[in-house]
Amino acid sequence: MTRNQLSATTRLFSSAVFREMAKKGRSSLFARLFGQVGLSAPRPDATVADAFESAFQLLKTEGLRDEYVYRAAVTQKVLLGKHSLNTACMLNEFRAGSCKADLVILNGTASVYEIKSERDSLDRLGNQIENYKKVFATINVIACEAHIPRVLQSVPEDVGVMSLSRRYQITTVREAKDCPGRTCPVSVFESLRSAEARAVLGEMSIEVPEVPNTKLHGVMREYFGALAPEDIQRSMVKVLKRTRNLAPLSDLIGQLPPSLHAAALSLQVKRADRDRLVSAVKTPLETAWGWR
Repeated sequence: MTRNQLSATTRLFSSAVFREMAKKGRSSLFARLFGQVGLSAPRPDATVADAFESAFQLLKTEGLRDEYVYRAAVTQKVLLGKHSLNTACMLNEFRAGSCKADLVILNGTASVYEIKSERDSLDRLGNQIENYKKVFATINVIACEAHIPRVLQSVPEDVGVMSLSRRYQITTVREAKDCPGRTCPVSVFESLRSAEARAVLGEMSIEVPEVPNTKLHGVMREYFGALAPEDIQRSMVKVLKRTRNLAPLSDLIGQLPPSLHAAALSLQVKRADRDRLVSAVKTPLETAWGWR
């Protein structure tokens, strides 16, 4: 695969393609990119969904895999494999200090998954872990097999290490330890939306006084700073599972190919756009060529 083909294959799973399909029921960008990938139709009656699956098979090849491939693996094998959208929630690009967490899964606890694909450097890993410790009770690094020895050497023993194998299986190299007590309540507060922070306090029967909006941030920050990390973690998980609930997307997920599940859960298509998205992926590939 040439560099241009790899770039086009990667961009097929971008938010730009996904949002265009949801908004218009078609995507000229998809048609152009799939043409650049150079794949032939997997079968005469192939659909756009089949095209995505074929392209994803290419991206899954070791050495070519990018962050989206890892995101899809965690979505399929952890969120939807071990849990469900009714019991767990997934957050993407969630702010933690000076970093943004790749993926966070909320079930009984808050577990962050930092992705280090074949295309990623490990240079920022130490700083990322330090920021994650302040916000999440459980930390995992999921990496390609080549990165694993260095990851094990560079992260603390309470950090879980997972490997995405050549066969696209997630292997736990070292179990993560659940450490809610090491988190920083103020750092948690800074990661939340204002309404969510107020709800977290409400879960602990703490009523925020009526103050001007200019003072509200400081008042709530002070409340958080006086609370136990374990209590904040429990309340945060409970609130975020409610405010970031993904269960309403279950029907949409069931109508999309597995390769698009991570995109659908990350971008959370508006209800009004879902029928157009489903129609687009069910379009015969021969018809989709006319989108260009």
